[in-house]
Amino acid sequence: MSKEDCIEMTGTVVEKFPAGKFSVQLDAEKLVLAHLAGKLRRNRIRVLKGDRVTVEMSPYDLTKGRITYRHK
Repeated sequence: MSKEDCIEMTGTVVEKFPAGKFSVQLDAEKLVLAHLAGKLRRNRIRVLKGDRVTVEMSPYDLTKGRITYRHK
């Protein structure tokens, strides 16, 4: 699978879990479990409850994803 195969959606963080996991409510009214991408973790970007984020998901499993961007 290449990077172009990912589905990119925006949503709002609903809940923060330990170990860098987040519950994200997508704009399409779907709830997704997501983790932080490496660049966000490396640059210590804080993601809190209520933040708007961009999530990348694999077309094979639409219940899990990776947070790639935090909107301002």
